[in-house]
Amino acid sequence: MLIDTHCHLDAREFDTDREAVIAAAHQAGVNTIVIPAVDVHNFTTVRDLAHTHEGLFYALGIHPLCVPNATEQDLQQLEHCLQTAVGDLRCVAIGEIGLDFFVPELKTEAMQAKQVYFYEQQLKLAKQFDLPVLLHVRRSVDMVTKYLRRHEGVTGIAHAFNGSMQQAEILIQLGFKLGFGGTLTFNAAKNIRRLATELPIEAIVLETDAPDIAPSWLGVQSDAQRNQPAELSGIAQCLADLRDLEKSELARLTTRNAQAILPRLVEANPA
Repeated sequence: MLIDTHCHLDAREFDTDREAVIAAAHQAGVNTIVIPAVDVHNFTTVRDLAHTHEGLFYALGIHPLCVPNATEQDLQQLEHCLQTAVGDLRCVAIGEIGLDFFVPELKTEAMQAKQVYFYEQQLKLAKQFDLPVLLHVRRSVDMVTKYLRRHEGVTGIAHAFNGSMQQAEILIQLGFKLGFGGTLTFNAAKNIRRLATELPIEAIVLETDAPDIAPSWLGVQSDAQRNQPAELSGIAQCLADLRDLEKSELARLTTRNAQAILPRLVEANPA
């Protein structure tokens, strides 16, 4: 079994064939998919979608790219939705949250401050509801880590990790797993491939970030075909090859890691 710990299955790119995409994932051995929200407008969508099939789960949060248009009322709505979901084992995390210092308009002093405010408020909610977080860390690992230290006990997954070995080790010490996906399938992605090879296997979980971050066999950047959760099988094979493991063993280990950091995956489907 493979677990896709980060897949935007609610995205409009899947509107015409979502059922087929889910069936293809199951056929490829991807039996568990976590669907993170990005803002208040898709909270209900990801929740309802997660309840349509066994093996689908969701997270609720305000993505840093959505922070410019977010308000205090959105944080209040997030808290209300999390309170409503207390007994819903399909709600496995708070996310996608974090900081983004790659997009130019998010790098202004005012917008950085707003990002940090929304990030910290959501870390507080993670502690309040005892949920892990799904972190967006693009060009922001050090700042993300800085605020994690202020909210001791919050753990989760650093999604699409592309930092340094030192930054990875700090996140691991703080109790985080690191998400790896389609980027590691490119020979040119030397840093990510090195991290995926050298980090403790206990620290690694798999993801697609579908429909984005397509693996190498689907093309490059703007020419890439749509990514989908079924591609996790090929990503797992690539990582298994890099680490000189059998794919079945790699699947077992990364599944164990995902279940450890997102315990509701197990609580919802106990053995």
